[in-house]
Amino acid sequence: MTGIRLTAPAPGWSIDADVVVVGSGVAGLTTALRCASAGLATVVVTKARLDDGSTRWAQGGIAAAIGEGDTPEQHLDDTLVAGAGLCDEAAVRTLVTEGPGAVNRLIGTGARFDTTEAGALALTREGGHHRRRIAHAGGDATGAEVSRALVGAVRSAALRTIENALVLDLLTDAEGRTTGVTLHVMGEGQHDGVGAVRAPAVVLATGGMGQVFSATTNPPVSTGDGVALALRAGAEVSDLEFVQFHPTVLFLGAGAEGQQPLVSEAVRGEGAHLVDASGTRFMLGQHELAELAPRDIVAKAITRQMRLTGAEHMYLDARHFGAEMWARRFPTILAACRAHGIDPVTEPVPVAPAAHYASGGVRTDLWGRTTVPGLYACGETACTGVHGANRLASNSLLEGLVFAERIAADIVAAGPQERTPERTSERAGDQEPAPAPVPLLAAESRTAVQRIMTRGAGVIRSASTLAEAAERLEALGRTADAFGTDAKDAVPGVEAWEATNLLLVSQVLVAAAREREETRGCHWREDRPDRDDTVWRRHLVVRTGPDGRPVVSRTRDAAFPPVRPGAPADPAGPTDLPNHPAEAPQEPQP
Repeated sequence: MTGIRLTAPAPGWSIDADVVVVGSGVAGLTTALRCASAGLATVVVTKARLDDGSTRWAQGGIAAAIGEGDTPEQHLDDTLVAGAGLCDEAAVRTLVTEGPGAVNRLIGTGARFDTTEAGALALTREGGHHRRRIAHAGGDATGAEVSRALVGAVRSAALRTIENALVLDLLTDAEGRTTGVTLHVMGEGQHDGVGAVRAPAVVLATGGMGQVFSATTNPPVSTGDGVALALRAGAEVSDLEFVQFHPTVLFLGAGAEGQQPLVSEAVRGEGAHLVDASGTRFMLGQHELAELAPRDIVAKAITRQMRLTGAEHMYLDARHFGAEMWARRFPTILAACRAHGIDPVTEPVPVAPAAHYASGGVRTDLWGRTTVPGLYACGETACTGVHGANRLASNSLLEGLVFAERIAADIVAAGPQERTPERTSERAGDQEPAPAPVPLLAAESRTAVQRIMTRGAGVIRSASTLAEAAERLEALGRTADAFGTDAKDAVPGVEAWEATNLLLVSQVLVAAAREREETRGCHWREDRPDRDDTVWRRHLVVRTGPDGRPVVSRTRDAAFPPVRPGAPADPAGPTDLPNHPAEAPQEPQP
C-alpha cells in the first residue's frame, strides 16, 4: 500500500455492506444487480444522479456477434486488429463469446433495442467492423436506453444507493485488504459530508478520465476518480497512454472547452463521407475500410489533413441521407447539430477529434480483480486487456456487461466476508499509522491541467511536448504544497479533490507516454512515427511510489502478469476460462 490519501475530514458516518459499487453506468449497475440478486448487501455510490454517467451519452450501440453469418471469432479478429498488437487474446475471447448472452440478459432486464420490420435486432456497422454487429436503441440513443433499463431495475430491486457522492479513498486493513471506501456526499440525501461505506469488496466503475483534456466527449464527472483512488491505494494501472480521440466530434470553435457533442461512428457506418473543405474524400486509399477504418487511423488522417490544408476541422457529409433518415436514425445528433446552427440535412457537419475513451485503466484479471485484494475494477475505469492500444467501436458497453457479470460471480462465489477494521487511526485498538494526506490543488487548477494535457499529450505527441507537459504538471503539483496554509483555503472540497485526481492521472499518462517511444494505436508519437513490435509489443504498468510519483515498468511481452501471483483458482462463473498466464514485469531498460 502507498499510505497516501486525499486530504479530507475523518468520516462522520458509516454504513456496512457486503459489496460497494462505485459508479452507476452499465458496468456498475450490472455488477450491483447481480450481487444483490445473489443475496449480498449491496450499496451503489454515484457521483451525481444514477443516470448521469458516461453510459447515457453512448450513441452508437453495443457490438456483439448476434447477426446472421457473424461469429465470435470474426468479432475477435476485428478487435485484435483494432488493438494494434496489444490486446489480451484471452480477455477478447471472453468478451466476444460471452457477449451475445450478456446482451440477451440486458434485454431481459428491460432494455429495448431497435428492430427490423421482421422483429429481429437492427444491426449497423462502425469503424473496424467487417460486419453489421452493432445493436442500437432509439436510433442513436443506445446509452440512454441502457441506462434507463438498468436504473429502473435498480430502483425496482430497492438497492441502496448514495447519489451525489464523490468517492475519496480506499479503506484497508493491516494486511492491505479492502475494507471499504470513504466518500463525500454533496448535501443531498440521507447523508451529508464525508462518511464511509465499509465492505470487504469494492468495485470501481467510475467511468473515464476525459476531463484531463480541454475538449472531450465525456461528461463533467469524468475526472479519473477511480484510477486516482486505485493508484493511491497501491493498485497498478496499465495502458494509460492509449487515450482514444474520437475522430468525429462536432467542432464548436478552436477555443471550445468541456464536453463536446459526439457525432457517432454509426453515421459513417450508414454511409457518411469524410471530406475536406473542397469536398475531397481524403480517406479513400488510406485504408481498406476508408471512413470505417479503426478510430486511431481515422483520427490521425483527419489531423494530417487539417495540417496539410491549414484547416481547424474537416467535414462529415451525410446530406444524401435525407431528412427522413436523419430524423429516424440519428435524432439525437440531428438535434445537437441544429442546436449549434448546423443542419446536416442540407450541409456538411464540421468535425475534429476530441478526447473520448481511455483504453487503459486499473489493471485487472479476467474476473475484474486488481492487484489490491478485495478491490475490483470494471468498465472504462479498468484495463482488462480487451482494447489493447485502441478500442474497437462499441466494444465498451459490451465490456462493461461481460466483466460486470464476471466480477459479481467472483464476489458471490467468495460469499459474505467478515468485516475487519480498516487501516486508519479512527478505530480504537488500530495501531496502523494514519495515511499521509495528499496536498490538494486549488479548484481553479483544473483548467490548467486540461490545457497542459491538450497541448502536450493530445492527439499528436513528441518527446519535447511530453517533457514540457511533465515539467508543467510537476510545477503545478508544487503549488499544492501551500494549499490549506491560509484559513480560507483549508477546507477540502469536491472541486479541489477533482483537480487533485486529474493531476495524478495526468502525470501517470504523461509518464507512460514518454516511456513508449513508438507510435501504436491511439498513441501517436510524432518523433517516433513507426510501430516497433520488437521492443514495444508489451504493456507499461504504473504504480504510485511512496512519494506519490509514478513508477513505470514494462511487461516482458504482450501478456499481462497475474494480478496476484499464487491466487486461488478462478471460481465457477459464466465460463471456465483460466487466468491468463504472463511473465512478471521488468523494470524499464536504459
